[in-house]
Amino acid sequence: MSPRIVALIPMRHHSERVPGKNYRAFAGKPLYRYIIESLLKCTQISEIMIDTDSPVVIEDANKNFPSVKLYERPQNLRDGNIPMNDILLNDVKQISADYYLQTHSTNPLLQSKTIKSAIKQFLESQPKHDSLFSVTRIQSRLWDKDAKAINHDPDVLLRTQDLPPIYEENSCLYIFKKETLEIRKNRIGQKPLMFEIDRIEAWDIDEEIQFQIAESIFIARKNKL
Repeated sequence: MSPRIVALIPMRHHSERVPGKNYRAFAGKPLYRYIIESLLKCTQISEIMIDTDSPVVIEDANKNFPSVKLYERPQNLRDGNIPMNDILLNDVKQISADYYLQTHSTNPLLQSKTIKSAIKQFLESQPKHDSLFSVTRIQSRLWDKDAKAINHDPDVLLRTQDLPPIYEENSCLYIFKKETLEIRKNRIGQKPLMFEIDRIEAWDIDEEIQFQIAESIFIARKNKL
């Protein structure tokens, strides 16, 4: 029997650096719709829940995604400084699942086939891994604040493609159990599986220029189809 996997998508009404970004028009429709449409194409996902305090998102989602569960975030969790893990700890109390998959509305380039692949790899890795988080490969010469080399020998000038890779947590995907989250107070468990995503697909919108670049990439890709 297939496990019950619930996708959680938290989104706030207000955004400090990109006002209204979650419901702002992106290539012709509200930004948040893209990740919902990608998740709906993933047959491994049993249910999707949007956690939001946005009346705009609630109204639009009610009209366009009737199968998606809407949860209105309580007042005590609406401050922008509240850690995401605290919000998720509340979310897992609202809907039951064997596994939870969390992503963001600010990843409009994330494709359903990538989400499916992450779920497949995680389930096949059981019971070795207790969670999954997505990463982006970095092969650049990195230095710390004291000008000390982190991942290379300055006296041996290797090509960047020959450097040992370092991986950056990109916040696109997390898969975890309720028990892991409650015990660790973290989406990432003690035995996580890292899932690599291409840097462009993992593009996250946190600032205005990132919104514009993501939209340009999306439109360019769509025009090639």
